[in-house]
Amino acid sequence: MSVASPGAQCETARVKVFPLAILCLSRSWGGLELNTSRFASWMQQRGWPVQVITLPDSPLAARAAELELPVVLLRNPLKALDLLAARRLADMLRSFGTRALLVTRNGDLGLAVLCKTFWLPELRLLYQQHMQLGLAKRGPVHTLRYRALDAWLSPLPGLAQQVLAKTRLPASRLHTVPLGLELAKFTSVSLTQAQAREQLGFALPPGAVLLGLVGRFDAGKGQRFVVNAFAKLHRQYPQLHLLFVGESTRNEGDDYHDRVLARVQTLGLAEVVHVRPFTPCPEVAYRALDIALVASTNETYGMVTLEAMATGLPVVASATGGTLELVAAGQTGLLFPLRRRAAFRAAIERLVLQPALAQQLGQQAQAQVIATYSHHHQCELTEQILHELVPSSE
Repeated sequence: MSVASPGAQCETARVKVFPLAILCLSRSWGGLELNTSRFASWMQQRGWPVQVITLPDSPLAARAAELELPVVLLRNPLKALDLLAARRLADMLRSFGTRALLVTRNGDLGLAVLCKTFWLPELRLLYQQHMQLGLAKRGPVHTLRYRALDAWLSPLPGLAQQVLAKTRLPASRLHTVPLGLELAKFTSVSLTQAQAREQLGFALPPGAVLLGLVGRFDAGKGQRFVVNAFAKLHRQYPQLHLLFVGESTRNEGDDYHDRVLARVQTLGLAEVVHVRPFTPCPEVAYRALDIALVASTNETYGMVTLEAMATGLPVVASATGGTLELVAAGQTGLLFPLRRRAAFRAAIERLVLQPALAQQLGQQAQAQVIATYSHHHQCELTEQILHELVPSSE
């Protein structure tokens, strides 16, 4: 397993670049798709010919077009067994002169492997992991699929160890490449807290402390848990306010967003709980906050956690999933056991009563993110792997 160091460099200008395609056949719009579009744009800015392959009428197709990325549309109704779609994919890649295909969605690996196995055996195939594996995948189908990969890019060391434990992927093909942020958006202090709050459309009284959770309304993100825990906190500390920023995830027969807002009304918190829709400029929301909250039940790789840390905010987060690797308890944030309201309230209370600690945690968190999670760093490490797989002589 290759674990790249934060100081690793890859000078693209001195090394030949080659056409790179990125495959993500998703109709959703969340962290995976957002990260895919960002990464494609960053690589294009660094001089790489990049092509995004995605579903027609998908949010990713629309976002890629906005970023002026070449977009090719592909359907695969038979999913991983769609030989016709795999052949169309091969034709697309040949037409673009693609030397390497990066897959960002686990569900697309089967199609990509079919394409490589039957039509493009010379294609270098990479998987950029965004989700945990869950159950072990050591059976013959997964083993054959993963062994067709030339490189597996895992965003955290713990996730990489999970891959080794739950698959038969050769360790030499596994690399740790953290997903990055455009740090300047979050570290800039050009916008004051008061200005950020004004942009969000509300003003708070002097001495108010604003807690905030950024992320789509979904049971897995924990907004309802936060509201229930916040009710008791606010009775004890009336200066506390709460901000939610995110779009509604509507499932058939269930509207979590509306149920959370109904709970706010029931608890008499409508004057101190503020709700704003998804914004393409989350840095404004973070700049408005005093304390950032992460209450997810199992966040694989919390970009919102890193964004808050990059802003210099103290983070109070549930001790689950990849958050345990992103947040060092007592050093770059405070962790609480999942769904433990008393522990959550105690962490908030500690920061409210110890503003110097809150500031220290925020400063240390920002330093950690700057050192490790720059988007330049992600691109450099990925380029390093690409050049190892496709030597300049080829």
